[in-house]
Amino acid sequence: MPIRVLVVDDEVSHADVMAEAIARMPGGGYSVKQAHNLADAKRFLGDENMGGGEGFDLVVTDLRMDSLHDGFELLEYVRKARPQVEVIVVTAHGDVSTAVQAMRKGAYDFIQKPLELEVIRTQVRRAGEKIQLMRKNAELAGALDERFGVRGIVGQSAGIKRVLQLISQLAPTDISVLILGESGTGKELVARALHQNSRRKENRFVALNCAGLNESTLEDELFGHVRGAFTDARGDRMGRFEYAEGGTLFLDEIGDMPLAMQAKLLRVLQDREITRLGSNEPIKVDVRFIAATNKDLLQAVREKRFREDLYFRIKGAVIELPPLRARREDIPLLINHVLSRCEERLGKKVEGMDADARSALVAYEWPGNVRELENTIENMVALASGPRLTGADVPTNIAGKSGGGTTQTAIVATGNGGASPGTAITLAGMNLAELERKAIEETLVSVNGNREYAAKILGIGERTLYRKLKDYGYKDE
Repeated sequence: MPIRVLVVDDEVSHADVMAEAIARMPGGGYSVKQAHNLADAKRFLGDENMGGGEGFDLVVTDLRMDSLHDGFELLEYVRKARPQVEVIVVTAHGDVSTAVQAMRKGAYDFIQKPLELEVIRTQVRRAGEKIQLMRKNAELAGALDERFGVRGIVGQSAGIKRVLQLISQLAPTDISVLILGESGTGKELVARALHQNSRRKENRFVALNCAGLNESTLEDELFGHVRGAFTDARGDRMGRFEYAEGGTLFLDEIGDMPLAMQAKLLRVLQDREITRLGSNEPIKVDVRFIAATNKDLLQAVREKRFREDLYFRIKGAVIELPPLRARREDIPLLINHVLSRCEERLGKKVEGMDADARSALVAYEWPGNVRELENTIENMVALASGPRLTGADVPTNIAGKSGGGTTQTAIVATGNGGASPGTAITLAGMNLAELERKAIEETLVSVNGNREYAAKILGIGERTLYRKLKDYGYKDE
């Protein structure tokens, strides 16, 4: 869908110049309409049909028109009536301070007169990238909600689609679920998705991480106590099982649970009742039980570190989360997802990420998985000197290891004999045609499919890129 732009200027010649510069931008993708006064601009923005049925995405407006305050009035109108629409203001050279004031009121950026075509196109392109970023994330969230009702789980790889399918199948049931995966892969996110799509969603989701907790602490956390049960027990306390009544209890890192506590947990899961510390009265509990671990529980069973009977009790169904390095094609989507949240969470303007920075993040191994990726991007945004992230903002430990000095990397599947996502390919022994195809495919992954950017990075024309992609079996989008 094109970026829909409304150009507003009382000088028709200026409006024509801006509209033509935007409409003829390389790569296309922009639909432009003009308004020559404040009243028409408001009317167009208020009429959904004027923007092609879904309104405008971007307004480029002169600050001073029939009235010295028309631009400000239009900006305020857009911020209230169409808060999702970006606004670029156009101002004379001597009014830069006024333009800065407009940005403080919510404008995206400003353009100085006399008008320069390349400046107009650069500013509009940057605003367009932000709009496309927001669109993609909204579309992805909407698609997940429509199909599975799951928010926050981002990805289109085969591994993630399998996870989402399992969530949709298991959520309506009360079967116990064991979630397996390395640290940082999103095990609690999957557990919450199971709860939020279950009949128990109106009741509590209660989580407890078992790592580092000894037997007595875990027992108190899970089952609670009565007054006088131990020295500091000055009153009755409800445990996590009781607190989750009617809802879901999620135990993370269950593989770290002490053996003695495992036996007590097994009895509770079998009998569906708990007894508070210091009490003899059993209490019936009704909870959906979900557990997660980053350990090999079968190996722990063989080594007598985890009870076999508990293992089979909690292993009603298994969801295994792939590590991030095994689904590299999801990294560009995750980058967009995290960037879309950074502006709100960090209070800092984010315009996007350059291709070289994306390439470095896609190539890195991510031992800490999605959690490490999220933290890295947030730190990049917080420390960046400008609103757009570049290769210089990538942490040195990641930039230095992206290539790793190796000839192995991952490429995206083409559906036409290409390698599977995450497959390691060795450059040695490839002919030049194979190397060229690999370079094109990896570059497309690094720029999230943006063919205009990919062509620039590769140093070839867009027509050449389109032709080669057609030869590889890609279909025009």
